[in-house]
Amino acid sequence: MQGIIVRNTGSWYEALPLDAPEGTAAIRCKVKGNFRIKGIRTTSPVAVGDEVTIALTPDGTGFITGIAPRRNYIIRRASNLSKESHILAANIDLAFLVITLREPQTTTTFIDRFLATAEAYAVPAALVINKCDLWDDEDRELADAIRTLYESAGYEVEYVSAATGSGVDALRRLAQDKTVLLAGNSGVGKSSLINALIPGLDLRTGHISDIHHTGMHTTTFSEMYPLPGGGRLIDIPGVKGFGTIDFDPAQVSHYFPEIFRESEHCRFRGCTHTHEPGCAVRRALDEHRIAQSRYASYLSIMEDANPDKYRKPY
Repeated sequence: MQGIIVRNTGSWYEALPLDAPEGTAAIRCKVKGNFRIKGIRTTSPVAVGDEVTIALTPDGTGFITGIAPRRNYIIRRASNLSKESHILAANIDLAFLVITLREPQTTTTFIDRFLATAEAYAVPAALVINKCDLWDDEDRELADAIRTLYESAGYEVEYVSAATGSGVDALRRLAQDKTVLLAGNSGVGKSSLINALIPGLDLRTGHISDIHHTGMHTTTFSEMYPLPGGGRLIDIPGVKGFGTIDFDPAQVSHYFPEIFRESEHCRFRGCTHTHEPGCAVRRALDEHRIAQSRYASYLSIMEDANPDKYRKPY
């Protein structure tokens, strides 16, 4: 039997038979033996969105015996000083990165690392700036600056408010008939947005820590939900950091569209955009055609790609 993974609780997976009619119950599954994805050291070999082969057992549960080739996926470093990875979701048509300006503040470093990973694994991405109903004039100015920064790099940016519904229709149009991933830091309002997109779902929402002004986790495992009118939405637990993994230093500039565009004019092929003469990227940086924050993120990911960074000391 072929199915799609719609829930991952850590100990069990739930798979919905492909082309199952509405209302069909998902099948609880475990991974067969020491099943692993070749070439990927990961905390879990199966992710929500995977299309899998299931062997049914007499008690109505199943064993996952195979995974179809993935079109793409979003992956991050599982923990600091680790070569192990965590696949957040697979076979994604569009990733919404939900961010907020304050309480909690989403850093451009986090945004850039997520977007670079999406580029690396062929996942189209858009930015969703939530809680616009709470903005004052200064917040609006900051939001407009963020929109200009990322639209100039080629990303769609939407302002939304899960509380008032502002901008939610735009997200519905973008998500129509697609498998959409909703990602972001804890506390940015992902659960509230999902409740706005899927009326009647009533996911539990959290609150912001008064001490640290950061979000409290409400989603504890990854799950896929059908969208009204067509499509699917994947909700994943909020993440605090986004460590990149297994990037080739020579390819990192490819994951920043505006840096890649300028790099074609560099004097030397293989320019790292750090010290070489005739570097078009650093010239564009000096001329403010590339943002300093984006270039700093590029350098930090280049440092991640250093093979010595995560090597355990003797």
